[in-house]
Amino acid sequence: MAAKKEATVEDKLRALYDLQLIDSRVDEIRNVRGELPLEVEDLEDEVLGLKTRMDKLKTDLETINYEITAKKNLIDEAKALIKKYAEQQKNVRNSREFNSLAKEVEFQELEIQLAEKNIKEFKVQIEQKKEVISETKERLTERESHLKHKKSELNAILAETEKEEKALLQQSDIYEKQIEERLVKAYKRIRTNVKNGLAVVAIERGASGGSFFTIPPQVQVEIASRKKIITDEHSGRILVDPALAEEEQQKMHKMFDKI
Repeated sequence: MAAKKEATVEDKLRALYDLQLIDSRVDEIRNVRGELPLEVEDLEDEVLGLKTRMDKLKTDLETINYEITAKKNLIDEAKALIKKYAEQQKNVRNSREFNSLAKEVEFQELEIQLAEKNIKEFKVQIEQKKEVISETKERLTERESHLKHKKSELNAILAETEKEEKALLQQSDIYEKQIEERLVKAYKRIRTNVKNGLAVVAIERGASGGSFFTIPPQVQVEIASRKKIITDEHSGRILVDPALAEEEQQKMHKMFDKI
């Protein structure tokens, strides 16, 4: 704790700028990955959805085939009953029994007609399902291929950058601990509020880095004196002089090369 209190304003500015350089490098690495992780996640969800759909379609086909078998069995049973009733009609004692059996035969014939109609409808459904299965299978194959390509792309980037990112995050944590908490909080707040995550910037051509607003000469002199922490009135960014920025960039680039 004592070491933090003894740090000069210049030490704090250097530490903050170093932290910015580390975090900016992490940002660059993550930008290289870009939307790839999200793309892979979306593709995985889509592939899973298509597989679920395929399973359901196959189950539907099995159900329809089961229904067709059931209807065919019903037809066989109806034909057997018709044959049975026809035999019984030969041995009836009166017209009432004959007519009763005739009605049973008629009912079974209607059952057969209905079952045959159902079978035709089921067969149409099967053709439709097979067409959808074919289209879904084609889509699934294409999406799986695309996913494989995207995963390979992401894994290649991760293989190149994961180790560096991990090491940089550890360094970021180390540098944060060297800076007093209020400054770290201010730094993180600024980083969150600006588009490119630059909370600490050097003066470039008389203006705040990345800005077109000129900084008054007397303020530039104050910044160069490194006696107090000065922020840009327009963006809220912490400002450092070009010489300090150049020195820290050289130092940090050497560290990055070793990671």
